[in-house]
Amino acid sequence: MSKFTGKKKKESPGISTASLPDIVFMLLFFFMVTTVMRETTLKVQIKTPEATEIAKLERKSLVSYIYVGPPTKELKASFGTEPRIQLNDAFASKEQIAEFVEAERNARDEAERQLLTFSMKVDYATKMGIVTDVKQELRKVNALKINYSTRKKYVKPTE
Repeated sequence: MSKFTGKKKKESPGISTASLPDIVFMLLFFFMVTTVMRETTLKVQIKTPEATEIAKLERKSLVSYIYVGPPTKELKASFGTEPRIQLNDAFASKEQIAEFVEAERNARDEAERQLLTFSMKVDYATKMGIVTDVKQELRKVNALKINYSTRKKYVKPTE
């Protein structure tokens, strides 16, 4: 008979962590690419008017938006159905537009302040009176670069 000798237990090798930084960076880049930063929460309904001759804005980082339209369905009970002005995430009066413009200018570098554009996203059914009031307030604070947001109108091709 053979004599049994005590065998040493084999230790399992440690888990290699050499590829761990690669995996972490792949996950980081994945979430950076797929995440969308929230701009503002719309409190007004906006269906922009259609236009045939439109141009895209080049640098969207230099655009500040002013929304004008009736409140959303959830807010109609407390704010009514009349068109309202929304600056950032809150309703505002036309007197607060000058304060908004100054805050937007101060948030930018001095070189970019002259390039700042104020884009008005206005519901197509909104009366021109409130739009004119907003334009007058922008004119008072020398914010003369104004853009109107629209959607492209479908033009039926001629045969």
